[in-house]
Amino acid sequence: MGGASRGRRTPARGETPRRCDWAEYDPLLREYHDREWGVPEYDSRNLWEKLMLDGFQAGLSWLTILRKRDAFRAAFQGFDPAKVARFRARDIARLLGDPGIVRSRAKIQATIAGAQSYLSMREKGEDLSTFAWSLIGGRPIERSGPVPAQTPLSGRLSASLRERGYRFVGPVIVYAWMQACGLANDHSRKCFRRAEVRRLARS
Repeated sequence: MGGASRGRRTPARGETPRRCDWAEYDPLLREYHDREWGVPEYDSRNLWEKLMLDGFQAGLSWLTILRKRDAFRAAFQGFDPAKVARFRARDIARLLGDPGIVRSRAKIQATIAGAQSYLSMREKGEDLSTFAWSLIGGRPIERSGPVPAQTPLSGRLSASLRERGYRFVGPVIVYAWMQACGLANDHSRKCFRRAEVRRLARS
């Protein structure tokens, strides 16, 4: 998602960086972890795209979505909310026939509804980035204990998004989104990226 490579320190030659355990078993996950995951994202459109992709992830692995991300972006016209909001039955049929993406009618319809919700918020003067960051006090949440699947805050954020018309935004999906977009810095204490993404947060 947005913010790739910001603040990244390339490990010295011969150095083996210590990463979060989940990123070690696949090269694509390692690249995503080292460049993107947990980087504070302040661009509303980028936040929206990631939220939609996290909705597609429901019931699947994030690696599956990563492998299909370019195809998703092509299928959804660059995740431009103004374009996606205008998708109609023929577009849904096109997407259901696209083997490059997750062909779930419910998730496709949720993405279209999510684009409409995004635009509705904007028309009312409510920016998605300001909305999300204000709910956490403007700074990434950082914890030292076990990483949860969801939190009371992700539950409240989930409810607020649902009130605005979003779908596939349950507390677990929302917390995964918060982690990916740097609203929560859940890089492990041993991970070389934990301190790096901390420094990228706005004061």
